[in-house]
Amino acid sequence: MQCKYHQSWLLISILCLSQITKPIASEKLIKHNDLLSSKQLVTAVLQANPQLEVAQAAWEASMARIDQQASFEDPLFSYTMAPQTIGNSQTEYGQRIEISQKLPWPGKLHLRNQAASHKADAASQTINSIRLRLSGAARSFFADWYYIHQAIQINQLNQSLLKEFRAIAVSRYSTGLASKQDALRADMEFALLEHQAIVLAREQSSIRAHINTLLNKLPDSMLSQPAGLAEIKTLPAVKLLQEQALHARPELKAFAANIEAAKSQSELALRNNYPDISLKAGYNSLWENSSKHFTVGIGFNLPLFQAKHRAAENEALAQIKQAEWQRVDFIAKLRENIQISYERTAESMHVLKLYKHKLLPLAEETLHAAQSDYQSGKGDFLSLISSEKNYMQTQLQAEQALADTHRRLAELESAVGQLAPQINEPIPVFPTLIENN
Repeated sequence: MQCKYHQSWLLISILCLSQITKPIASEKLIKHNDLLSSKQLVTAVLQANPQLEVAQAAWEASMARIDQQASFEDPLFSYTMAPQTIGNSQTEYGQRIEISQKLPWPGKLHLRNQAASHKADAASQTINSIRLRLSGAARSFFADWYYIHQAIQINQLNQSLLKEFRAIAVSRYSTGLASKQDALRADMEFALLEHQAIVLAREQSSIRAHINTLLNKLPDSMLSQPAGLAEIKTLPAVKLLQEQALHARPELKAFAANIEAAKSQSELALRNNYPDISLKAGYNSLWENSSKHFTVGIGFNLPLFQAKHRAAENEALAQIKQAEWQRVDFIAKLRENIQISYERTAESMHVLKLYKHKLLPLAEETLHAAQSDYQSGKGDFLSLISSEKNYMQTQLQAEQALADTHRRLAELESAVGQLAPQINEPIPVFPTLIENN
């Protein structure tokens, strides 16, 4: 008993230390004085998020059921006595001792073991499914984290640019070359940018809270600034991704394991039509003849009520059918999801290319032309402000297109069943989509 007591405290100490060291490990992965990369965030989330611990515990519980299902029942011991023989000098003390062991019909323990093992395999795939979902969520929030920092920076740069425009307007007004309305318009636009800065700060706090929740940290915990996002050059063929998904998605592996478990249950239901055997041995002093004191015997149940066994078999067959059709439905929706995610990713890539190579250079050139025209007296201040707003909006939309591309790529990779390509996997099934600029 004392040994078990010390073992229990040792187990509790190990569990407590593991819960303490997990946040420390995630802190080592994310250094606040460095830029935060998507790879670092995904790795930290997969180490710190409690959902994986829940799934791990569920899998460990299912593994523990295997030995339970594959083991013999405990032996049965019984003791009987004759009270009137106690202290009776004329009669020998009468008692009966018996021990019995139930032996299932051959093959039953093996089938129980198989069913429990397949269910444990299905539970292990739940862990992989959660890893995929958390990886996709982390990469998506990282894209949000990157965009909100770019938006804040663009807002600050435009505030500085608008201050320059206001200074030009005041200078021209002092020389009689412009009206006071130009300076007032600049003040109004500056106030709108200040309002936008407040909104962006609130959005930044919300995104930080989402990321810290994934990291199992307080919502307002400090988070490093994001590193840049690379431009995605090419995508593999969609049919190739769909075929890869059929081999990579953990849900499909879980369906296969559940089907095998149901098949084992079906065979077990058939074996239940055969009796289980009980071996017995005992000592019975109630018999006067001493040669009859030691006894051995055998017993078995009579499976006369076949209705319940047929019902158990039908239940297992229905579970097989259910799992098979769930797999068919999942594959159909999986192909649809990959197709839609693929087209959305390709669209975002096209939009990003359009903004980066056409719209953003045009907006910048238009702004420079408007500024030159206004300083030389050829243009009005309204055109300058419109060009500045258009340039700022184009910058935001270009960064939004880049972030959207990475969000949709994360959705596509999650649909295919591959963790983010920055993470080293033993057998990569999803081609690396990101090429450095």
